[in-house]
Order: sequence, then C-alpha cells, then structure tokens
Amino acid sequence: MKLYYTPGACSQAVHIACREAGLAPQLIRVDLAGRCTGSGEDFDQINPRGYVPVLELDDGSRHTEAAALLQWVGENHHLLPAHGSPARLEALEWLAFIATELHKGFGPLFNPAIDATTREAVVVKLLRRFGTVERHLAQRDWLAGHGFSVVDAYAFTILGWGQFFRMDLSPFPRVQAYLQRIAQRPAVQAALKAEGLVLA
Repeated sequence: MKLYYTPGACSQAVHIACREAGLAPQLIRVDLAGRCTGSGEDFDQINPRGYVPVLELDDGSRHTEAAALLQWVGENHHLLPAHGSPARLEALEWLAFIATELHKGFGPLFNPAIDATTREAVVVKLLRRFGTVERHLAQRDWLAGHGFSVVDAYAFTILGWGQFFRMDLSPFPRVQAYLQRIAQRPAVQAALKAEGLVLA
C-alpha cells in the first residue's frame, strides 16, 4: 500500500487514520507546485486530478478523495461507529461537513493573490463553522460516537489550518483543547514526525 501525500495537506488525515488502524503504507511525498513525486515521477500520471491524497492498494488500484479514503479505512479497521447506527450517521454527517464546509472553505486562503476583502469574508465564514464545532464539543470529547474515529483525524487536520493561517482561535477553547488532545495521540505524533511537521 502506498500513500501519496504532501506535508500538512488533507492527506495528513488519511495518514493519521492509517497509523491509528495499524497500517503502514509506503509514504510517497508529492510536490504539488512542481507536480511531481520526490523521486521525480509525474504526479499528473498518478492522479490526473492533481491533488493528494492518493491511496494505492496492494492490487495496484489507486483511489482519491480524503473523505472517501477515511471512510474506507474506518470501515475496515473499526475507526467508525457501527454500520447502520445513529452514531454512524452522525459520523458520515461530520465527514461531509468537514469536507464541504471546512476543507473547501479554506481553499481561497491558499491563493497568494487573494485580496484582503475576500480573505476577511472567507475567514468570517470559516470562524462561524469553527463555532459549530465548538458548540458540539461542549458535552463530548469526540465529534462522533464515543471514541476517536476517522472523523477526528479529518477534523484535526483541517481545523489545524486555522493556526497555519494565523486565525484568532481564542473564541474556541474547546476546539483548541480538542486539537491538543488529538495531537498527543501516539499515532498522530508518528504521522506528524514522518511528515516532518514536528521534531523526531
């Protein structure tokens, strides 16, 4: 199994989920700006969509889209609530929310040419979404079910972009505590170290 990734990108969520599941995919770093892998392969030949993550299974098939890959890992390695349960529906709801309202919501901020007015509007909308997570965490430690799941791996990665973009997260103490709690998990630490995001 191979995981094509870029440090700190949404592929980090799949990386964390794999480690939490006890999987050890071969990590292949991708330079998205240069559109090539660390060994010089043309990444567009690997994923014509041009972005990470890509998970290559042992049969050689390649699969994309973070939310789909997370669901696959979760289903096969007990990192999602039971199929058909209300908690499972809640987990899928959160995967969709993170993918559409948070993950894609950050997209414009990655454009270095974004103007100040647009940036402010994007940040305001994102912070409203952060408020949704903050309220949900008022009476629970995890976003779905009764324990850590692939939903939390995705949330950790995407919510963490708020710090990268120097957004003011002081109104969200529960979100900050949630991120810190996840960051201390051994599998998360291992993933961050492997991606060069924390010191080994």
